[in-house]
Amino acid sequence: MNLTRRDFLIGSAALAAGASVSAPFLLPKYHSVQRPKRSRVAILNVEQYSQEIDQLLAAGLALFPIDVQGKTVVLKPNLVDYLPNNAINTHPLLVLAAAESFRRLGAKSVVVAEGPGHQRDTLLVLSQSGYQQSLRDEKIRFVDLNRDELIRTPLRASYMGLKDLWLPRTVLETDFLVSMPKIKAHHWSGVTLSMKNMFGVVPGARYGWPKNILHWKGIQESILDLCATVPVHFVIADGIVAMEGNGPLNGTPRPLGEVVLADDPVAADATCARLMGFEPNRIVHIREGSKFLGNSSPALIDQVGEALTPPTTPFQVVPEFQYLHAL
Repeated sequence: MNLTRRDFLIGSAALAAGASVSAPFLLPKYHSVQRPKRSRVAILNVEQYSQEIDQLLAAGLALFPIDVQGKTVVLKPNLVDYLPNNAINTHPLLVLAAAESFRRLGAKSVVVAEGPGHQRDTLLVLSQSGYQQSLRDEKIRFVDLNRDELIRTPLRASYMGLKDLWLPRTVLETDFLVSMPKIKAHHWSGVTLSMKNMFGVVPGARYGWPKNILHWKGIQESILDLCATVPVHFVIADGIVAMEGNGPLNGTPRPLGEVVLADDPVAADATCARLMGFEPNRIVHIREGSKFLGNSSPALIDQVGEALTPPTTPFQVVPEFQYLHAL
């Protein structure tokens, strides 16, 4: 079953104020249950991008039993394109702080890897966004996932109706994959968080820009198949300055002042959605992912760090996703 944007428009129409809301649904098509018994999420209060992020992130990571001693670590930020004065990319200071933290924890190597979905010239995005010089100064290797060596990989779920995808060797062979999304509203998927961030591992050089096959086969379906096949081991979500409205490129920056850490991408995304003022179970890929990939229920999430406080005013979204707002 492929869910189109038209299906969303039909299935997500908001009902009268105070009434229940029906979100689109998918038929279960996962091959195995990978969901942990319990998940851990930490919310860190980080008001601005500064050198203090290094210490704050290190303290946050200490709240988790992370073992990367002698392992390879891949940091997968959300690096879409470059637009001046807009909060579309994971901030390079947070990525540098993560790299330094994992190095101190004994990682054998730390690599930053991304396959931008909109701009074909990855080096241009790196240069304009401030990543290139920052990574060079800290001697951190960058891998362009749009052009990495590929391995034909069987999918571990079948929501898209595909048996396999060609995926980058760098991501498939890493010991510890960290999804580092920018917390944003999204005009096609409602939100773009740690699970949607995995679109960047699909090589544009083979499947087109903006990762055309994923849009043709259904965005929600693609998210689920990718996350089932390429497990995310940890999440560091950049919500210091987030984005509301017509994301992922044309929305409005919104200060949130939070970084979300988690050992489960579903729990991370459910928490981020609540911080945005959304009901996670109305977001198709979060609700479906909670059946086999991770936990979205607060009863199954050990909350550490700052308290989860929903905003007084929820994040703005495009009209067809108004139903996401918690009532």
